[in-house]
Amino acid sequence: LHLLGGLDRPSSGEVYVRDKAFSSLGESERGRVRNQVIGFVYQFHHLLPEFTALENVALPLLIRGTAPAQAAAAAREMLAQVKLDHRLQHKPGELSGGERQRTAIARALVTGPQVVLADEPTGNLDHKTAERVFDLMLELHQARNTSIIVVTHDPNIAARMTTTLTIEDGRIRRD
Repeated sequence: LHLLGGLDRPSSGEVYVRDKAFSSLGESERGRVRNQVIGFVYQFHHLLPEFTALENVALPLLIRGTAPAQAAAAAREMLAQVKLDHRLQHKPGELSGGERQRTAIARALVTGPQVVLADEPTGNLDHKTAERVFDLMLELHQARNTSIIVVTHDPNIAARMTTTLTIEDGRIRRD
């Protein structure tokens, strides 16, 4: 996922985003592409603890240069879509694990990315919450026509994907 998201450079080969070789772009241009094209959902939500759910979700838009009022409105709408409109002013420490992960999903989707890279997005959640969070990701994928690439060890999650690749002994196999 770090290679696909332009966080690491490949030792060989190339990753192309919008017909450009990611490694040929400067750091600021890679950052711009990530902000405009890619959403990230991490196993550990990586929300900023001093910010509210609303502020965490608005942050990628503010980085993009969106006016604060517009960023807040978009963040409110996205949090409503993940059923957290009643938790806007709560900081991550005041949210449950499922609420933090839904906030992270809202943050990943608020910019309208073409692709979401998700690293064990349900790995730290109980089974019931994990199912709800993943259902939500799939619903948003359908509604927003966003591609989702998920890395998971959970066979139940993997079985719900349209295409599954397995990495075994350093080799990629299409299942």
